[in-house]
Amino acid sequence: MLALGFSAGLPLLLVFGTLSFWLREAGVDRTTIGFLSWVGLAYGFKWVWSPLVDRLPIPLLTSYFGRRRSWLLLSQMIIMTALTMMALTDPTRALAPMVWCAVAVAFGSATQDIALDAFRIESADAEHQAALAATYQAGYRLAMIWAGAGALWIAARAEVPGAALYQYSAWRTAYLVMAVSMLPGVLTVLLSREPAHLPQPPARNAAEWLQSALIAPFSDFLGRYGWHAALILALIASYRISDVVMGIMANPFYVDMGFSKDEVAAISKGFGVVMTLLGAFVGGVLALRLGVMRVLMLGAALSAASNLLFAWLGTRGHDLSALVLVISADNLSSGIASAAFIAYLSSLTNVQYSATQYALFSSMMLLLPKFLAGFSGQFVDHFGYSTFFTVTACLGLPVLVLVWLASRIKTASSPD
Repeated sequence: MLALGFSAGLPLLLVFGTLSFWLREAGVDRTTIGFLSWVGLAYGFKWVWSPLVDRLPIPLLTSYFGRRRSWLLLSQMIIMTALTMMALTDPTRALAPMVWCAVAVAFGSATQDIALDAFRIESADAEHQAALAATYQAGYRLAMIWAGAGALWIAARAEVPGAALYQYSAWRTAYLVMAVSMLPGVLTVLLSREPAHLPQPPARNAAEWLQSALIAPFSDFLGRYGWHAALILALIASYRISDVVMGIMANPFYVDMGFSKDEVAAISKGFGVVMTLLGAFVGGVLALRLGVMRVLMLGAALSAASNLLFAWLGTRGHDLSALVLVISADNLSSGIASAAFIAYLSSLTNVQYSATQYALFSSMMLLLPKFLAGFSGQFVDHFGYSTFFTVTACLGLPVLVLVWLASRIKTASSPD
């Protein structure tokens, strides 16, 4: 799970945070960068093809590696190839090929997430899911350090001293290294065992296959939760809205505030992710002691409040101490929220439909936030960073109400 979490976490920043830093440094305007974040809608729609990943065999690969490992290998190959193509594309000369490569990375990464979530859920019983999720998150966050701080650090080291501020060759080197960094995940899949999964009766025709692959996972969820499913899905769809919408403009904000690649790498992408790991650990401990729903409430409140610190940071100028304080608070709260949220999502799934149901939940988590984030650059251009960060904090207020309602439903429907 540590190595596979690393493989899952690596592509995300390379088509969002790190890419937005690259594009802003290359002179791409904020509005365009905001709209390019819609590449991430691939994560929001992965539930559409998750039934295929759950049930459809890949010729040759599935017979040799098994259902989960074959899809993991295919998605990893897509990611490595697309990252290599991104490295060989200069956005100042041709932005469209860069966008299509980023779409391919996001599609491959979303597919890998589908197969990996099922792999994780099927690899152990419910009692061990929290441990697997924590280890997965550790690998995921380590990859984010590497894809964020590591990529910026490599790009800074590859620059020619005294040359222009933007040097394409430096970013090319960084992204080629990132493509190679997918290899540990590939090797882990090759050396791992295919997890045991519940045998599915063979479909006698196409209609029966569609029923078992597409309809059954969703009808199972609705059947188990009834009308409460609408509230649960609303909570899932909005829980991360504050930090996801804000996050698209974070790196352009750092560039516009005059922070260098080394400073952002060390503080935001390095130290910040370490604080997220600490937050994930704290969130896991609190969830065991206080319960998942209480920590969900705490994480939602902290995530929204931390966005106000970015509005304050915008008044400080190039202030490294203030940046450390803001990044510490923001990433600590994000880690607490993530740990509880993953445990909550995992608890909602039926192991018989683990890939499809978890893909539905994790897709809905990003769909609305990513859509709204596409307008973030346009909003900043019209109203400024301070207003933008304040508004994103306010977006988290309805989430508190949803968590409260969901916690009451859980209590009301419990056997007690």
